Amino acid sequence: MENKGFKERVRKFVVALKRNPHRIPLIAFVLCFIFYSFNLTSISNTTAKINSPGMGLYGFMTMLFSMLSLVAFMNAFPHRKPVNKVMLGVSLFMVALVFFADVQYRGLILRAVDASNPNHITVTENTLYIISAYEMLFKHMIFIIISVCLTVLLPVYSKLLKKINTGINVEGYGKMEAIELEND
Repeated sequence: MENKGFKERVRKFVVALKRNPHRIPLIAFVLCFIFYSFNLTSISNTTAKINSPGMGLYGFMTMLFSMLSLVAFMNAFPHRKPVNKVMLGVSLFMVALVFFADVQYRGLILRAVDASNPNHITVTENTLYIISAYEMLFKHMIFIIISVCLTVLLPVYSKLLKKINTGINVEGYGKMEAIELEND
C-alpha cells in the first residue's frame, strides 16, 4: 500500500510539471539566489577586507538583480496565458547583469591578491573567506549558466514532459461505457 501512495505522489508531481514546466528553471533560479544568499558573509567580509572601488556595488547588483529577475521571471509566465516575452527578456537581461557582476567581483579579488600588485593582500588563515568567496562566485556562475540553459530549453523538455502518460487506469471504466450505451 505504501508503494501506491508513493506512485500517486510521483504521478501528481509529474502532472504538475506537465501543466507548469516553467517551474523547473524558476526553481533553479531560486536555488541560485539561495546559494548566493547563504554565502553572503564571505562576500561581505571580502568586500570589507579588500575594499576595492566597485566591490560593494557588484555585491549589491548581484543581490538586487537576483531578486528582481525572479519577480520578472514569475511575471513572464502568467497563468493560462501565453509567455510574456518582454518580461522573460527583462529577466534574462538581469540574470546577465548578475553574471557580469560575479565576473567583475572575481576579477577584483584576483587583482587584490596578485603578488605583483604593490598593495596586494596575502591570504592567511584568518582571511580564508577571500578564497571561499572566489570559489563560491565560480559555483554561482555555473548555477546561473545551468538555469539559463533550463530556460532556453524549456520548449524542448516541455514537449517531452507532455509525452509522459500520467493517466490513471480505472478498473471497470469500459463497463461503464457499455452500461451507458445500453440505456440509450
